[in-house]
Amino acid sequence: MTVRFSRREFGRLALVGTSLAAGASWMPRLLAADKPNSVIHGVRIGVQTSGMTGVPTDQIIPSLVKIGISLVELHSQTAEAMAGAPGAGAGGGARGARSGEAPVLNADGLLPSCANMPMVIDPPLSSAAGAGRDRGQTPEQQAAAQRLRDWRVATTPATWQAVRKKFNDAGIDVPTMFISMGYEGAPVSDDDIDYAFRMAKGLGVHAMSASSTIPIARRIAVAADKYKMLWGGHTQDNVHDPDQFVTPESYERLLALSPYFRINLDIGYFTAAGFDAVPFVQKNHAKITSIHLKDKKRAKSLGGDVTSRINNYPFGQGDAPIRELLQVLKKERWDIPVQIEYDYACRTTADSVTEIAKCYEYVRKCLEG
Repeated sequence: MTVRFSRREFGRLALVGTSLAAGASWMPRLLAADKPNSVIHGVRIGVQTSGMTGVPTDQIIPSLVKIGISLVELHSQTAEAMAGAPGAGAGGGARGARSGEAPVLNADGLLPSCANMPMVIDPPLSSAAGAGRDRGQTPEQQAAAQRLRDWRVATTPATWQAVRKKFNDAGIDVPTMFISMGYEGAPVSDDDIDYAFRMAKGLGVHAMSASSTIPIARRIAVAADKYKMLWGGHTQDNVHDPDQFVTPESYERLLALSPYFRINLDIGYFTAAGFDAVPFVQKNHAKITSIHLKDKKRAKSLGGDVTSRINNYPFGQGDAPIRELLQVLKKERWDIPVQIEYDYACRTTADSVTEIAKCYEYVRKCLEG
């Protein structure tokens, strides 16, 4: 994707270039004035970089600056891509129309690639969802995976400090990093866990966010204590699995495992599972490292367990209490980063940067209203 600048923006960039050549003393003040600022009425609004699907790695930061975002939760895949990992992409997440498809939504508001997905899952989810899936790889895939493992072993704190510097130079804070750690039966070794914490430490984040389970979290607790790093469990919506972070009770079990454990609350999943995010945040705000903004509908209202990919809606079209939660954060002044997680690619023909900008504008109106 190409990030375009207006004539006025281009002229301002040219002016900065001229001042660099001349060594003008006022140049730092001009650059500081151009730094983004997405703190709205005291609420820190950012973006989860996994939603920046299709954005070339070198355009992620310029795209965020153009929107005006001064905060991110950095997905591990984004960090690895910026650090030059072999085969790493720009972030992953939801995908939109496939190549060759006409970008037209059907009567249900879905892209053709998503139109045949059932909303209701039959049979419903079980507590063993994902545990028995076929994880066989071709020889080429095995070789690529080994190259990535070797690259990860060779990383040092300097690897991640260089990535963090790119955000710092653009005026973008990185308080948290996200990584998937064994969610839905995916294998995760102790070496994988240690690598995640080394990455987080190198990036200099305040806390790590992660999708995982209670059994794996018991092993993660050892690394959290070793690195003295806060670790927030990311919300899911499989109400049949007591080991996923779904219910208030499952979060109580998680928090009891380590003094370094916290909550990474995804209000979309929390809503889909049938819970109310506002009173939960009011009760647990001191234990929340970050909040993911996403809009979903309550699964029961749709007939039962649902396909997560299409139970994602543009902000304001689902059941998640986005406005109500933002107003509470505005009133109480709790220092909790709020990350826009764009994940409704099945329901739009626009690119991810355009949609993230729309989400940000929606959030701004919620806070200013």
